Amino acid sequence: MNSAVNRQNIGIIGAGRVGAVLGAALERAGHTVIAAVGVSAASKSRAERLLPHARLLPADEVAAAAGLVLLAVPDDVLAGLVKGLAETGALHPGQVVAHTSGAHGLAVLAPVVAAGALPLALHPAMTFTGTEADLDRLAAGVSFGVTAPGELRAMAESLVADLHGVVEWIAEERRPLYHAALAHGANHLATLVSEAMDRLRDAGVQEPERVLAPLLGAALDNTLRLGDAAITGPVSRGDAGTVAKHLRALDAVAPGSVPPYLALARRTADRVIAAGRLRPIDAEPMLDVLRDAAKERAA
Repeated sequence: MNSAVNRQNIGIIGAGRVGAVLGAALERAGHTVIAAVGVSAASKSRAERLLPHARLLPADEVAAAAGLVLLAVPDDVLAGLVKGLAETGALHPGQVVAHTSGAHGLAVLAPVVAAGALPLALHPAMTFTGTEADLDRLAAGVSFGVTAPGELRAMAESLVADLHGVVEWIAEERRPLYHAALAHGANHLATLVSEAMDRLRDAGVQEPERVLAPLLGAALDNTLRLGDAAITGPVSRGDAGTVAKHLRALDAVAPGSVPPYLALARRTADRVIAAGRLRPIDAEPMLDVLRDAAKERAA
């Protein structure tokens, strides 16, 4: 552990799913979380369970007491929180203020710099439940999207190492793109899988998760290893008739599922055509089906 990090007491502002878990993981690594902010009943309960030795204090008192302040709040709240902390005089020179937002970089921490503190963007590329199970996932190793000034790069690497993670350096101007990629992959995947389970229930399947688990597990593993070469199914084969049947079935039972199916089918077609796996001439009948369905819905 970096000696500069050893000397820091940590304050957590936002004992939500991310903040409480990261605090607990840092304590396991030998750091001390001296205080945390818990506003809702759920966050207070989470802090008591995961950070039993931390005092629950107002945000300005947490910031004033800590050498390393970890801001784990929603993206849209972050700027206002930072501004408020700076205005209260809670921040001080030499202090490190880090946030866990994927979308924001260092610009949102400008008031921190004005107060003489050092800014750090430290985003874990993982979904959190706010339970002890997250600690095991962190221990298995996850990536952290990090943006840091030069003087904090060594400290950032040390913190991420203490969390059993891997640093991915993200340029300030690329933070939104980095976060969009993660949200598109993880959040939309959850929506897509839930939609698939709903449609299987509509088809009479009693345990859709049992049906999907091996299929989706193999699809994810193959895609991470092979990229577009892992794409299978009727769109990748240009099966216009099958795609048309899908659209009719979805429209009859769950019309809200048709637009995302159309969008993803079109994007899938674009990728397999670009990869040379489906000739444009062979794709045209299937693309006509997609275009016609889109026009009908727009009419």
